[in-house]
This record gives sequence, structure tokens and C-alpha cells, in this order.
Amino acid sequence: MPRVKRGPKRKNRRAKILKLAKGYYGMKSRGHRIAREQVLKALNAAFTGRKDRKGEFRKLWIARINAAARLNGMSYSQLMAGLKLSGNTLDRKVLADIAVRDAAAFTSIVESSRSALNKKQLRAALDKQTATKKPSKQAHA
Repeated sequence: MPRVKRGPKRKNRRAKILKLAKGYYGMKSRGHRIAREQVLKALNAAFTGRKDRKGEFRKLWIARINAAARLNGMSYSQLMAGLKLSGNTLDRKVLADIAVRDAAAFTSIVESSRSALNKKQLRAALDKQTATKKPSKQAHA
């Protein structure tokens, strides 16, 4: 079997890793084997960080919505429950933006949520009244 010389392929592959490791301390930026381990670890951390960032933004949006909702006399959970009942499909990102930029629009959103919650409570009260008025069937033993 003939001998295979890899040509520039091996050098290019190593150069790519060392380029990614540029700026690392000591042999992490100069030695291929150690640099490769460090680059893999860094790429893995970057992937995780991109996923974590989404959660961090969600926390920020929820905090902003909660603060604006409390200014309007409502808690975050009540607001979200009311929005769901009213069929409002705004996501947290948009709600937080409205809360920060347009207080009047957010107040109208809170009012629609509040009215949906009130309707649900009235329906529950009516159902409870009608349930108590019906004659109960007694079991014969």
C-alpha cells in the first residue's frame, strides 16, 4: 500500500483550531492537543450560553410585565390568566415592550384581562347558585 502524505490538510485543520484558540492563556493557545480540548469546551459553553440567554430574557420580560401590572392593581399571574381567558395571544416579549413604551395601551390590555376574569367569576357564581337550587336525588336503600 502506498504511503499517504496528507499535504496541507492536516496543517489547515490544526491552524483552524489554533485560530479559534487565539487569546487563550499559555499552551491553550499554542499546543494543538490542549487547544483542541479548550476550544471544544468553549464551544460547548457558548451553546449552553445561547440557551440560557433565552431564559434570562424571559425572566426580564416577566419582571417588567409584573411591575406594570402591579401599577394597574393586578398581579402578573392574574394578568396572564385573564389574557388567556380573553383569547389574547400577545407573548411576553411584546407585552414587556408595550409595558415599557406605552403605558396607556398596557392599561387597556390589563382592563381586558380584568373583564375576562370578572366574567369567569360571575359564571362560576351562577353555576354554583344553579347547582344548589337543583333537588338532590336521594339513594333508596
